[in-house]
Amino acid sequence: MDNRSEIRDFLTSRRAKITPERAGVTSYGSRRVAGLRRAEVAQLAGVSVEYYSRLERGNLTGVSDSVLDALARALRLDEAERAHLYDLARAAGPAARKRRRPPPQGVRANVQRLLDAMTEAPAVVMNGRTDALAANQLGRALFVPVYAGPSRPPNFARFTFLDSRARDFWGDWDRIADDTVEMLRAQAGRDPYDRALTDLIGELSTRSEEFRTRWAAHDVRLHRTGIKHFRHPVIGELHLTFEVMDLATDEGLSLVAYGTEPGTASEDGLRLLASWSATQAQDADANRS
Repeated sequence: MDNRSEIRDFLTSRRAKITPERAGVTSYGSRRVAGLRRAEVAQLAGVSVEYYSRLERGNLTGVSDSVLDALARALRLDEAERAHLYDLARAAGPAARKRRRPPPQGVRANVQRLLDAMTEAPAVVMNGRTDALAANQLGRALFVPVYAGPSRPPNFARFTFLDSRARDFWGDWDRIADDTVEMLRAQAGRDPYDRALTDLIGELSTRSEEFRTRWAAHDVRLHRTGIKHFRHPVIGELHLTFEVMDLATDEGLSLVAYGTEPGTASEDGLRLLASWSATQAQDADANRS
């Protein structure tokens, strides 16, 4: 992806979101847009208008951390947006291509053994492209429609936007769609030279208007914890908490584990899912015999 255009569009979109009132800027005269003017951002960041204009044209090469911090404060960036700005600045450097190692294409045997030992919680290992590189038995059972698709490895973004079953499976499809695009946008900032990611974004942009609209917003999100709502084709409604844990040894991979609040219907549903998945596994073993 073109780093300069990514920088330009991100800064422009953030500037357009901030009103003078929110930024504490006194507004004079008529305004063509609701957001801040370049001169106002420059003033808030403590840089010249010419310098900020250069940044917004997509040139972050050599920009210091202090300037990035000032820019983040001026634009009222949240944690995810601030991290994205730093990622874009790193990617603008001359050594960006050399520093990034290719992302792992699978998981180590020890990681798979850890997943298999998690017998009461669905768990999946994902990369930044939302490929499901590994899962335990409950994870595959929870995401059975995702694994039923033709994509290998299964890809959550492709499922969400291109599979007709996704709107039934996700209890809150719009929020999942927003989160998915925002995570992909953040990943694109971290690794703009990942050809597989570029291809995925191109495919989704070509085939899904819902994706294109969200991608154009340049929003980013950190994926760490929360609640997801499912309509499982066998179990029915499940409301599961999730935690995302980065695998420190395997850069770019995260383990996502799901659980329930004690004493809820979803806790009973998760037990039912475990029973169903065990039956499916036994049937599969019998068919192979």
